[in-house]
Amino acid sequence: MDLRLMTSALAVALGISASASTPVYLDPERPLEERVDDALSRMTLEEKVAVCHAQSKFSSPGVRRLGIPELWMSDGPHGVRAEINWNDWGYAGWTNDSITAFPALTALAATWNRDLAALYGKNVGEEARYRDKDVLLGPGVNIYRTPLNGRNFEYMGEDPYLAGEMAVPYIRALQSNGVAACVKHFALNNQEKWRDNINVTVSDRALYEIYLPAFKKAVTQGNAWSIMGAYNRYAGEHCCHNARLLNDILRGEWGFDGAVITDWGGAHDTRQAALNGLDIEMGSFTNGLTSESDFTYDDYYLARPYLDMLRKGEVSDSTVTAKARNVLRLIYRTAMNRDKPLGSVTTPEHYAAAKAIADESVVLLKNNGLLPLDPARYRKVLVVGENAVRHLNLGGGSSELKAKDMFTPLDAIREAFETVDYAQGYVTGRFMYNDEDIIPQATLDSLRQQAVDMAPDYDAVIYIGGLNKNGFQDCEASDRREYNLPWGQDLLIEQLAAANPNIVVANITGNAYAMPWADRVPAIVQSWYLGTMTGPAMADMLTGKVNPSGKLPFSFPKRLEDSAAHNFGEVSYPGVDTGDEGPRQEYLEDILVGYRWHDTKKIPALYPFGYGLSYTTFTYGKPQVEVTTDGDAIRLTVPVTNTGAVAGKETVQLYIGDDKASVLRPVRELKGFVKLSLEPGATSAAEFVITRDDLKFYDESSHAWVDEPGTFKACVAASSADIKSTVPFRLTTEGKLKK
Repeated sequence: MDLRLMTSALAVALGISASASTPVYLDPERPLEERVDDALSRMTLEEKVAVCHAQSKFSSPGVRRLGIPELWMSDGPHGVRAEINWNDWGYAGWTNDSITAFPALTALAATWNRDLAALYGKNVGEEARYRDKDVLLGPGVNIYRTPLNGRNFEYMGEDPYLAGEMAVPYIRALQSNGVAACVKHFALNNQEKWRDNINVTVSDRALYEIYLPAFKKAVTQGNAWSIMGAYNRYAGEHCCHNARLLNDILRGEWGFDGAVITDWGGAHDTRQAALNGLDIEMGSFTNGLTSESDFTYDDYYLARPYLDMLRKGEVSDSTVTAKARNVLRLIYRTAMNRDKPLGSVTTPEHYAAAKAIADESVVLLKNNGLLPLDPARYRKVLVVGENAVRHLNLGGGSSELKAKDMFTPLDAIREAFETVDYAQGYVTGRFMYNDEDIIPQATLDSLRQQAVDMAPDYDAVIYIGGLNKNGFQDCEASDRREYNLPWGQDLLIEQLAAANPNIVVANITGNAYAMPWADRVPAIVQSWYLGTMTGPAMADMLTGKVNPSGKLPFSFPKRLEDSAAHNFGEVSYPGVDTGDEGPRQEYLEDILVGYRWHDTKKIPALYPFGYGLSYTTFTYGKPQVEVTTDGDAIRLTVPVTNTGAVAGKETVQLYIGDDKASVLRPVRELKGFVKLSLEPGATSAAEFVITRDDLKFYDESSHAWVDEPGTFKACVAASSADIKSTVPFRLTTEGKLKK
C-alpha cells in the first residue's frame, strides 16, 4: 500500500477527516522535529512513559494508538544475534536467523583502515536491516586498560584516537541502512569483574583525554543515534543514570540528540533515571534486574514507579516529555524511516567483506624466515591446537553469533597443503557464561604428549591455540585470572618447539598474553576472532597469498605487572570491596594508559602498540614540512617505498610529543595514521596535517583544552616504539605554528 494511502487510512481510524491533510507526525515530507512535536502533542502521559522501557527482551513499545511502531534491538556489533525469546533468555529456535559472523572489533582496529571500518558498518547494517532490527548494540569503544578484561575483544584497543577514527566510518555506514548504532558502554566500563557496581574514580584529565574521546567522535562526527550506558558507577552514580556523564557531558557539551539506552539491567533508581538523562530502560529480567515473570515490565524503574512519581508531581512532566522526544526521534530515524534500503544476509559480498577485514587484521609479530610457508616445500604439516577447529562465534556472552557458515583454520590449511594431520594438544570444555569446565590434568598431559610425539615427523608445525570465549577468558561477565595462556599451552608450545624447530605459533585471542616461549619459536602470528572467514584468512596469510598488514591496537606487555593498571596494587585493579558501599577503584595510572605508560616510564613492551611485520620491507624517506601561510597548520609529507619483492601495505603513524609542559604528558601520543598500499619498488606519500588541537591537553582547573607555547616533536613511526624520523616545530606565544 502507498504510504499516503496508509496514512489516510490511519487518519480515518483516528477520527480525522479523510479529506484533511495528512497528520504532521505521519507526513514524511515534514522536518523530523515537526513530526516529533506533533506526535508528542497527541500522546498521553501513560504513552510517554511506556516508550521509556522495554516490552520484551529486545524491544520497546511505540504508540500503537497513533501507528508509531516499536523499536527492535539486537546484540552486536560483530553480527546480528540469533532471535531471543520474548520473555526469557532462551534462543527462539528460528531457522531463518543465521547470519555472517564478522571479525571482532579488535580485529577491525588491527586493520588501521578507515575504509574497512565503513565496509564493516555497511555490511553488518545490511544484515541488521534484513532482520528488521532498528538498533544494533555497538560499536564498543571502551579503552583497553588491562589485558585481563574479558570484554576487550569487543572494543578497539588502548588508544582513543585509533578507536574514534575507526568508530566514525563504521557508525555512518551502519546508519545509512536506517539502523541505529548504539555506541557502548558509556563510560569507564574497562573490566568485567564487579562490573555491575564498581565505583570508578578517575581524574578529569584522564576522563577527557583517554576514556571519552572515542565516544565524543562517535557523537559529534559519527552522529550516532543512540548510546548505551555502562553497568559500573562513576563518582558514586551508576553510569546509566549519571548526571555528569549524560546531562552535563553527553548532551550539554557534545549536543547529543539521540536516545540513551541502559545496558540490560543497568538502571537502579527511578528518581535518578528520571532526572539524569536516561531514555530507555532495558532489563535482564522482567522486573529489570533480578526476577522473571510473565507481565512485570511495568515494574521497571521507568515504568509504573515513574508514572506514579509523575502523577504525584514528585518529578516534572518535562522529564518524560524530553525522554519521549528522544525516543521518537530514534523511531523516526529507524523504524519509520521511509528511505532505508532493503537488507541482505550471508551474501557473497558480505563474506568477501568479512574476508577483506580479516585479511588486513592478522598481525605478524615475529618471522625468522619461516613464513610464508611454501606448500611446495612444506608438504607434510601438523596442525596443533583446539582453536584450529573450535567455532569461536559461540560463547563470549552477548556477542555470541549463529553463523550460517564457519570456515575453520584446519579445513582451510588442509586445502592448501598436500598432507595435513591434526592433534588437539589441549582441551578447554564447553562454551559457558561466567562458568567453566575443569579439565583433569591427566587429560591435558595426555593430549600434550600426543602432539609432541607427532611433531618430529612433519615438515612444519602450525600451532593454533590462544584463548576462547569461555568464562574467565575472552568473555562477558568475567575477567581472565592470569596473563599466561591457560590449559598448559605454554608448556605445550615449548615442547613442540623442541621437537620441531619449524613451528609457527598462530594464536587466536582478543587480548594480550605472556609469551615465555617467544625466543624459542621462529614465527609468531597474532590472529583474532575473525568470524565466518577465520580459516581462509589465516591460511592465506600463512601461505603468502595475503601479505600481513595488521598492526597491534594495544601493547603486549612482557609481564602483567608491566601494564599500568597493575602497577599500583588492588586499588587500581581489580579494585577493593568496601562492604556496604560496594567495590571501588582508582585509575592511578591516570593518562598513562598502554603505550603512554610503556614509553614514558621506559618499560618496553614485548610487542608495542602499532607494531606489525610484513613479508616485504618498507623504507621511510625524509619528511617534508610546510607551514600554512596563516600559521594555523603544518603539512607533513613522508615518502614510503616498498623495497621488497612482493606487494604490501604499511600503516604510517604520526605521534606528537611535547618537549616541556606545565603538566605531566606522555612522551608521545598518536595523532594520525595513513595506510598505504604499495607494489614492489613503488613509492607513495603519507600526508598529515597538524593543528593546534593536536597539541592540547585537558586542563582541569579551567575545564578546557589548552595548548602551551613551546617546542614539540612530530614523530613519523611504524609503531609507538619504532620512530623513523622526528621533526621539531614550535607553537609561538601568538598561537602560530612554525618550523
